[in-house]
Amino acid sequence: MTRTLAIVCALLAFFCTGDAARGQAQARSQDASRRGEEGGQQFADFGDLKLQSGAVIRDFHLGYRTLGTLNAEKSNAILWPTWLGGQSQGLLQFAGPGNVADTTKYFVVLVDAIGDGVSSSPSNSKRQARLKFPEFTIRDMVESEYRLATDVLGLTHVHAVMGVSMAGMQVFEWAVAYPDFMDVAIPMMGSPQSTSYDKLLWTSQIDALELDPEWRDGNGTKPMVSGFGVFGEIGSMANSSPAFRVAQTKPEEFATFLAKTRSSETSNAAGACNVIRQRQAIIALDVAAEFSMTLEQVAKRAHAKMLVIISPEDHTVNPSPALVFAEAIGAPVMTLDSACGHNSPSCISTGPIVAKFLADPGSAKSVTLH
Repeated sequence: MTRTLAIVCALLAFFCTGDAARGQAQARSQDASRRGEEGGQQFADFGDLKLQSGAVIRDFHLGYRTLGTLNAEKSNAILWPTWLGGQSQGLLQFAGPGNVADTTKYFVVLVDAIGDGVSSSPSNSKRQARLKFPEFTIRDMVESEYRLATDVLGLTHVHAVMGVSMAGMQVFEWAVAYPDFMDVAIPMMGSPQSTSYDKLLWTSQIDALELDPEWRDGNGTKPMVSGFGVFGEIGSMANSSPAFRVAQTKPEEFATFLAKTRSSETSNAAGACNVIRQRQAIIALDVAAEFSMTLEQVAKRAHAKMLVIISPEDHTVNPSPALVFAEAIGAPVMTLDSACGHNSPSCISTGPIVAKFLADPGSAKSVTLH
């Protein structure tokens, strides 16, 4: 199972509720026949996008999809960016009537984060292909999404910003960078700051890819089988916990498990550049440093009602910074006490609580689910 598919499967369980210059961005659909289609792939063209570092992404475009109807007050929008390696198409199944992102109530905007292969990425850039594509940050993702919301969709405020994993990181950025832009913020399995353990994980995966003989400094064209094999092994260890793996895979089944893990996600150097650039963005994540504050201080910039969702066994995104952030502002925490770790949403259905928080954020209390 690929990391992307694993997160999609986790989301399925998680959300099972049971019932140019600024102002010049242009929107376009994937093709004329899909214009206006509910959930159809669309793109916003921004010309050149200046990054926080001062570097520029040329001919920048941002992918997105919309579902539901924006109300007359423009107060019911939910912004939902993609997770690490994820694409907005994978989020479609979680937005609709009766889902957490209920399209009978909300105008849902699914956004392809920079570097996901749909929005501008090393693999699809004509002018800055592969490693010529500049390093970007989680904050840069948020800035591009803010331009989409304001310049393209005409929104001055949204009801909620929510997301899982790398999207949860974007939610923390949103909460402190644009504290009055949303009523509700729900970071799930995300973090406002990468710990040394997080950096070790992402660096190890990058190293595994760059050691592949077909990497060729980002210029290779053949599949990077060995690099992505080790990359997958590292990701598999991090996505759950030792207890989960021991319980799920018997020793005599290990060879089969390992073969599936090694072969599940393979690409060439162009795809690897996407993988690397998004991980570099996570390695650099530190919302406190952006504002020259401590984590406790920067948390108090947030004005939105927040529900912070973590798992103590998360070995992919260490939950400690998210807990510090939540405690600083008295935000309720949903703790998923599960050996599934980062994939705990696949083991514990929490959709009803999230849906209730979207509808009535004042009613939420900290809770531990098993």
